[in-house]
Amino acid sequence: MQITRHVPHFRSIKASVLTLVALFVAGNFSDSIFFKAVAPTAAQAHLMNRVVAFVNPADYPTSGDPKIDEMIYRAGQQHGVDPRLLHAVILQESRYKPDAVSYAGAQGLMQLMPAAAKRFKCENRNDPGQNIDAGTKYLRWLLKRFDGNVSLALAGYNAGEGNVAKYGYRVPPFRETRNYVRKIGGRYNRP
Repeated sequence: MQITRHVPHFRSIKASVLTLVALFVAGNFSDSIFFKAVAPTAAQAHLMNRVVAFVNPADYPTSGDPKIDEMIYRAGQQHGVDPRLLHAVILQESRYKPDAVSYAGAQGLMQLMPAAAKRFKCENRNDPGQNIDAGTKYLRWLLKRFDGNVSLALAGYNAGEGNVAKYGYRVPPFRETRNYVRKIGGRYNRP
């Protein structure tokens, strides 16, 4: 301690070290409002990650709504269905309108009927996230059932998988279903 009397700079270094230790202890062991900005909460960190996490790939179609595009992309990735196919189905079914309702009673972006919504755990058919997730699960199930045949899966989505089986595992001879498969197939096969 004799050195600090002769060299005053050592006193300021000692005080700086003690100040840093005190700030470290106060910041890590207290719940003061002054230290909350230093370390974001888990919810804030999750929100910051979401802001920069998703960018729609350049070669993917877009709905015009980045949130819906992200939901489509993530559902496709999660369930193993090409997001381009999901975009083509949603464009044909609802023109990207979450509140769309058909004359037959189908609702939402992917136009889920009540039985399909219940089967694939969609409680609110007008909720875009739930609707896209359940519709993607249904489309994935159809693709598996028809050995990856996109035309038959689309026909099953439109006319019901029972009708595809009834007509010998071919696209049923319904004009609406044939047009549906042709239009979506044309959009999906575009580069």
